[in-house]
Amino acid sequence: MRKQLAKRRSDYLRPEYDLARLKGGVRGKYYRQATAGTNLVLLEPDVARAFPDNSSVNRALRLLQGVATKSSRRSRKSVGDRRRATG
Repeated sequence: MRKQLAKRRSDYLRPEYDLARLKGGVRGKYYRQATAGTNLVLLEPDVARAFPDNSSVNRALRLLQGVATKSSRRSRKSVGDRRRATG
């Protein structure tokens, strides 16, 4: 039973794959680079069409961040001004 199971597991590659060419791979070679401050995000297809590359996504997010920061400063400031005027 175990031999049959082991045989099935080792026979999952297609015949056209040349195992001799697959030698020399290093497990985890790019692990540190991949995890060093990298966030992978899956975009929906319609969003991916609007932003074809990572630089366009980054520009749009930075613009949105700037707008959000400015609008939140204004709303805090205006609330504080109202309190001073009524208090």
